[in-house]
Amino acid sequence: MNRGPTRLRLLAALPFPLVLAAHTTLFVRWGDRLPDPLATHFSAGGGGRADGWTGATAYALIASGLLVALGAGWTLLVRRGALWGAWATAGFTGALLLLVLGDNLDAVDAATVTSPPAHLLVAGAAAGVAGLLGLALTRLVPPEPAVPPGPGAVQALPLGATEVAGWSRGAGSRAMASVGAVTGTAGLALFVAGPWPVALVLLVSGLLVLLLAGVRVSVDRRGLTVRPTLAPWPRIRVPLDRVEGASVRDVDPLADFGGWGYRVRAHATGVVLRSGQALVVRKDGGREFAVTVPDAATAAALLNALVERRGHGKV
Repeated sequence: MNRGPTRLRLLAALPFPLVLAAHTTLFVRWGDRLPDPLATHFSAGGGGRADGWTGATAYALIASGLLVALGAGWTLLVRRGALWGAWATAGFTGALLLLVLGDNLDAVDAATVTSPPAHLLVAGAAAGVAGLLGLALTRLVPPEPAVPPGPGAVQALPLGATEVAGWSRGAGSRAMASVGAVTGTAGLALFVAGPWPVALVLLVSGLLVLLLAGVRVSVDRRGLTVRPTLAPWPRIRVPLDRVEGASVRDVDPLADFGGWGYRVRAHATGVVLRSGQALVVRKDGGREFAVTVPDAATAAALLNALVERRGHGKV
């Protein structure tokens, strides 16, 4: 049994409950020294004077929800080479939240609270230190093994000499869509009642996850194309002249690729949105590209037919 993905997910999740515990402890301990509402949004100019406020209870709920959403997103989508990113995100977000508490501490009137722009540098430094720690912890996660070729050879689809054929199907992940929606919503909420840099990171992250939560997979005489369902970009294309063959394989996102989304392994890349049937394309040079999609067998058969036709100079 490969315990790498489980250990990786635990290490990716770890910094977020640590930050949540530290933030909650200080919030409770300083409760009678904090104004209500708290100053939670500050102008970029004018020395960082407060221009937005949030009730103490609402602030605690938003901050906790933010950390939980970020932790869930990183736990779901992390891969070994990006573990440092989970720790850097926790460090940056946690530092900003703790600095907001410090700015409000012992303030008689929240309207007079200021947050120096230098606090962003402090948060960036915290992110750097946490990211280095996450990078060091990567050693505890076994390297990702190559995805085994396994069974699943597919016969070429019979095509006439002048026939033109194409194939296209959609695929999606409800889990990724949920994470993207929660993260994006948290970002929108923080734009109104929280530090805008964190809000911007959350909003962009949520939109990116939503963008990759559904894809359209197409096969035609040009090769294989995978693009988001809701947008024409970014797209992944494997040209037909780089395809050596195609097959079908059952994929477990965690065991085989370490998570969902766009994944990079030692000898393969993939767009993995669910467990089950995947179209696996063997490229020149030996690397593979996999995408989980319904009716993968038809796509593989068509690709194999087009590769055979290319070999006879008929594409």
